[in-house]
Amino acid sequence: MQIKVLGSAAGGGFPQWNCGCANCRLAWNGDSRVKPRTQSSLAISADGISWLLLNASPDLRQQILATPALHPSEAGRSSPIRGVVLTNGDVDHVAGLLVLRESQAFDLFASPFILAELAKNTLFGVLNPDLVKQHKIHVDADFSPVDGLRIKAIAVPGKVPLYAEAANIAIGEESETTIGLEIRSGNARAYYIPGCARLTDGLRQRIAGADLLLFDGTTFTDDEMVAQHLSSKTAWRMGHIAMSGAQGSLAGWAQVPVAAKVFIHINNTNPVLVEGSSARRSVEAAGWQIAEDGMEIDL
Repeated sequence: MQIKVLGSAAGGGFPQWNCGCANCRLAWNGDSRVKPRTQSSLAISADGISWLLLNASPDLRQQILATPALHPSEAGRSSPIRGVVLTNGDVDHVAGLLVLRESQAFDLFASPFILAELAKNTLFGVLNPDLVKQHKIHVDADFSPVDGLRIKAIAVPGKVPLYAEAANIAIGEESETTIGLEIRSGNARAYYIPGCARLTDGLRQRIAGADLLLFDGTTFTDDEMVAQHLSSKTAWRMGHIAMSGAQGSLAGWAQVPVAAKVFIHINNTNPVLVEGSSARRSVEAAGWQIAEDGMEIDL
């Protein structure tokens, strides 16, 4: 299994276009301790020929340009991208579908909820249904989107996308609005969970013994954006679990055996983006890596 991190940041990327927080100021000034990052997306393959995208970032064109394995290899229109799997309906995970509108055939896999949300927005009608085949995926049901890969959707605690929120918002429920992906190829087993509101015993038990976990690393503290006067929303309110704290992901995953653990979908405010920071050191000491664009993992 070949995994390429196309984008490792949360919505808005890093630096965020309109942000002057401490982290973004370092990035704007070219500080070597931080690396710019595009919005979260992966490319995976079992043979290095046919590739599957996990989420379609708004930065997808830039990510394809930076990834030779995703370049056309034939005369005329062609692409090694055979399909896209969506883990939720957030803008930073679906807007990149519009980049793939140039009459190219591929398969789109998502939960019934996410496909219904896309259908409500006629803008996504630019994806020619004669070429872009939509497939409903259901929790705990296997599917094989490309040769050599078996994927299973798993329900994780989350919430509906921001644009679909109503007056009464359910946060932390397990449903098809937010899913994680179990990915198998040969004897390798990996998990991609870029959004998760809380950890459950069931999730820990399922993932124990995996070769790789790519997990929600949006914020370091739950009130991170509030404390920096950038938002009134905590990580929990946005449907994400913070890294630190008694209920955070560092503590929650500490006793779960996983060969490699990588934080992905990292918000521009998260201090782990700064190499050498105390937050970065604490995460690395706990056995985690911080994803960056262009990172490659072979299983």
